[in-house]
Amino acid sequence: MGQAIGEFLPMAVGVAISPVPIIAVILMLFTDRARRDSLAFLLGWLVAMALALGVLIAVASTQELGAGGEPSDSVSWAKTILGALSILFAVREWRRRPPPGSEATMPAWMEKIDAMKPAAALGLSLVLSVVNPKNLLLIAGGAVAIAQADLSTSETAVAIVTFIAIGALGVAVPTLGYLFKGAAIQPTLDRSKAWLAANNTAVMAVLLLVIGVTLLGKGLSSLL
Repeated sequence: MGQAIGEFLPMAVGVAISPVPIIAVILMLFTDRARRDSLAFLLGWLVAMALALGVLIAVASTQELGAGGEPSDSVSWAKTILGALSILFAVREWRRRPPPGSEATMPAWMEKIDAMKPAAALGLSLVLSVVNPKNLLLIAGGAVAIAQADLSTSETAVAIVTFIAIGALGVAVPTLGYLFKGAAIQPTLDRSKAWLAANNTAVMAVLLLVIGVTLLGKGLSSLL
């Protein structure tokens, strides 16, 4: 199981530090419904990741994944394709960086967060967690790693929980920090939001590039 965790760790971290969801939950923590909305957002994030990961692992497990420690061609092709897509997303994110000295343009829906109720916050987390192509790509990479490891049912469950726990850190840390510290943590959250807003495309570009090159290299090395 340790090998599986090592394989999916970069993807789980990638989900965790995706800037837009973190900014969204931080904005919720400045509203009158901070606790309810942020907890609903966190709950939706956890549920969506669990469902997506479970479904993708089930699909991957129907394929021939390899024997003797060597991945099958299906796994190698999956890693190659996921790696290539990650690199393409990285290039797109890098090209979307704001020019030096200008402010980053954030999604228009963020202006509506003040008016969101818990149900809307939960729905937003579902969209940002698994409907977002970049996050879905990372979750798919994690699912392939877990399915390929040929784990027992209990080990698979532990691997899934580990992936979800790591992938939820970006959303969970500000939410739980606010629950324990209240408004005292808001200055820190505000600074974090400002930094993420200014650097979100660059952060995702570098992250996706590293993961993409890693997956592409592993896939091609097994195929060639």
